[in-house]
Amino acid sequence: MGLGIDLGTTTTVVSDGRRGVIYDEPSVMLLRRDGPRRHRLLAIGQEAADLIGRAPAERFTPLRPLQDGVVTDLETTRLYLRSVLRKAGRRVWELPVRAVIGVPVGASALERRALLEAAEEAGIRPVTALDVAIAGAVGCGIDPLERRVRMVVDIGGGTAEAVAFCFGGVLAHRTSKLAGEEMTVAVARYLREQHQLHVGELEAEDFKVRSSSNGHGPLVVQGRDAATGRPRLATVPGTEVSEAVRPVTGEIVRSMSACLEDLPPQAIADVLADGVLVFGGASGFPGLTDELERTLGLPVRLADEPRTCVAEGAARALRDRRLLAAYGGR
Repeated sequence: MGLGIDLGTTTTVVSDGRRGVIYDEPSVMLLRRDGPRRHRLLAIGQEAADLIGRAPAERFTPLRPLQDGVVTDLETTRLYLRSVLRKAGRRVWELPVRAVIGVPVGASALERRALLEAAEEAGIRPVTALDVAIAGAVGCGIDPLERRVRMVVDIGGGTAEAVAFCFGGVLAHRTSKLAGEEMTVAVARYLREQHQLHVGELEAEDFKVRSSSNGHGPLVVQGRDAATGRPRLATVPGTEVSEAVRPVTGEIVRSMSACLEDLPPQAIADVLADGVLVFGGASGFPGLTDELERTLGLPVRLADEPRTCVAEGAARALRDRRLLAAYGGR
């Protein structure tokens, strides 16, 4: 049995075929500068994220191994993946390990190859790339090989994608570079402009996540007062959070709705009957699925496990050679 890996811009999730999710932490690594060109890895995941804004910037460098779901530096990604495997409980003598790793549908062949090379050098062999949308669908119990058109929307930290597929092939897809990270930026900007409160990246992200589970209820956020520079608490209604990110969510929804325009009439009939499935780390934001439903004019439902279904589906795909032959390694 192998692993399913969802290597996202903001979160990395690893699922074991037998034990389920074994790793679910931020996609962050912290390096310490030991010289002009020497860096040493100190922490990854939540441990590294907790030190952002706290560790001295002149000595420590936080890095994200991926941007918009693709590799930016091969060596950094290799080091990160190897460290994730160790933290997930894989020992050196247990490597290599089989895995399916999620890749955005819109990634180029070069970007896919870079991710696979980084994974192989980290000790993941054999490794297969599988479209994130397909892995998420499998994790939610959908069979991408059936003779029926399905449509899913994946809203992650770096990208949002709408994908329609049927019988082993992708019919249409649209990708937006606006996603969860832009929502976080919008929240921080809103708090600064409307509540005169400066918050860091982690506070803005935490505030956004809490609003996802709190609905429209009031939330308390801590930051630095713009006028006095002193720490201050502010109570912000949940409805204001939705308004703060509306320009971002609106653009995501418009981009996703364009995917429908590329489908033939019979495909539209299938999607209308089955609805659209939404998943991804930023998919649970209040009102987002409702806005998608209004714009698309189709039933929209949120996955039961929107944050982990991609990794879980990738792990299940290891057992289905026909599925990997149809959608893997494009």
